[in-house]
Amino acid sequence: MGMTITEKILADHAGREWVEPGELITCRLDLLMGNDITAPIAIREFEKAGATELFDPDRVVFVLSHFVPTKDIRSAEQCRIVREFARRHRLRWFFDEGRGGIEHILLPQEGLVVPGDVVLGADSHSCTYGGLGCFATGVGSTDLAAAMILGTTWFKVPESMKFTFYGTPRNRWFSAKDMILYTIGQIGVDGATYRAMEFTGEAVRRLSVDQRLTLCNMAIEAGGKSGIVAPDEVTLEYVRPRAKRPWKLYQSDPDARYHSEYEWDVGAIDLQVACPYSPDNVRPVREVAGLDVDQVFIGSCTNARLEDLRIAAEIMRGRKVAPYTRCIVIPATHEVFKQAMREGLIEVFTEAGCAVAESTCGPCLGGHHGVLGPDEVCVSTSNRNFPGRMGHPKARVYLTSPAVAAATAIRGKLALPEEVVP
Repeated sequence: MGMTITEKILADHAGREWVEPGELITCRLDLLMGNDITAPIAIREFEKAGATELFDPDRVVFVLSHFVPTKDIRSAEQCRIVREFARRHRLRWFFDEGRGGIEHILLPQEGLVVPGDVVLGADSHSCTYGGLGCFATGVGSTDLAAAMILGTTWFKVPESMKFTFYGTPRNRWFSAKDMILYTIGQIGVDGATYRAMEFTGEAVRRLSVDQRLTLCNMAIEAGGKSGIVAPDEVTLEYVRPRAKRPWKLYQSDPDARYHSEYEWDVGAIDLQVACPYSPDNVRPVREVAGLDVDQVFIGSCTNARLEDLRIAAEIMRGRKVAPYTRCIVIPATHEVFKQAMREGLIEVFTEAGCAVAESTCGPCLGGHHGVLGPDEVCVSTSNRNFPGRMGHPKARVYLTSPAVAAATAIRGKLALPEEVVP
């Protein structure tokens, strides 16, 4: 019996030839990540344990991303703790405001995660990196602290679920965001609990790396331990000019065992929206179109890449954000922001009447730069819409793709892109 790509990666990092679901194993780690919310707790636990040295300073990455530029004294203190620790331990990979961005887009961009890695991030959306063909998962800050000392951690080998997408989309604006929303709508927010979600099929292989990262980003919204797309030439074209370390390619065996398998024709899937108050409350956009919207947010670790901004700008170019609707656009990283300026995308957004902000997670978690008030409706390209996620518990958040979000900003109502762009 063969192994899945996830089982192969974990076996290799455990020094084993074979592992199977349910086994407890100890794995060496290739990269660790903490941010301005989680790293201060990990630092406290690291020091409480009496540790004085990291297992490898070049394998630990800290990114200030959630409350930067700092919004208040408390967030400034959080960031100060991380900055001082990074300076004291001479971290090579420390990213502050103006030089970094949203960690789950920044790390692949900088070539810090590569195919075949085992990556721990003290943030639930660390599963994003699986789009490059690695095993990546989120952990708590205490687990991060232990890993910073040991360079290893333990796992229960997860069962794998296989999601095969085939066919050709019938809508030019169809994207990986629609694919993952549809998946979550089908299996539920607990449908993949502690399982590896493996995405495959001709429709997945046609996706860019940016889209594959989006696909894996929301595996956690289905309860997944990880998301993964097997690497191919598309992956290598992305990785070769960026990688800071060697990589290793893995593929699932033809006779690998799966907990369950799903097959869907993308030509039969409409553009999707997740309605309040859960990422699995998914419906075709056309069924909800016409809903009045107060705010549109284009950003987050799900959809703030350059490719996402290009799509939004194509729809907004030469048009204006609707009266009484506000639109916030936040490029994922400083590099994405600079390239968006070179391509004229920032000008498109500002001419349309959008507020464009420095790279931050801010609005996604109701932190800053767009916190919602009571009864406000927001269409967001982010990943969660639970009560209170983006502000007031009575605010309502609808999760969509950048194309739908941009069209909605122009119409002032939840809209299909074809309502704006013929």
